[in-house]
Amino acid sequence: MNFLISPAYAQDAASSAGPLGNLGGIVQILPFVLVFIVFYFLLMRPQQQRQKQLKATVAALKRGDRVVTAGGIIGVVQKAREGTSEIEVEIAAGVRVMVLRDTISSVMGDAPPAANDSVAEKRVVKS
Repeated sequence: MNFLISPAYAQDAASSAGPLGNLGGIVQILPFVLVFIVFYFLLMRPQQQRQKQLKATVAALKRGDRVVTAGGIIGVVQKAREGTSEIEVEIAAGVRVMVLRDTISSVMGDAPPAANDSVAEKRVVKS
């Protein structure tokens, strides 16, 4: 009835007979650590950098910037006061709405010239 002794000998023989000795547990975890490191540098870090850049851009909004809200509305910033979380955005001619800064998903840059201005610029007077 020595059936309890053989597993103990087998366990002892397996732990000391391996080429890495007691490092077997670390070697098993190493692939998971490497996968996490790859995910961090390929997915998580670039996303954090984009969020930081968007936050700085939204904090620096000024009058005339074209913005896109989280709901997909495109408008032109009319009033943006520092220290407040609200900005006034014109979404159509004469239609202005108050929007929270946190709902701005992207900044498209300065507003394009008005349609009337571009038509006036295209007219060429021949002399």
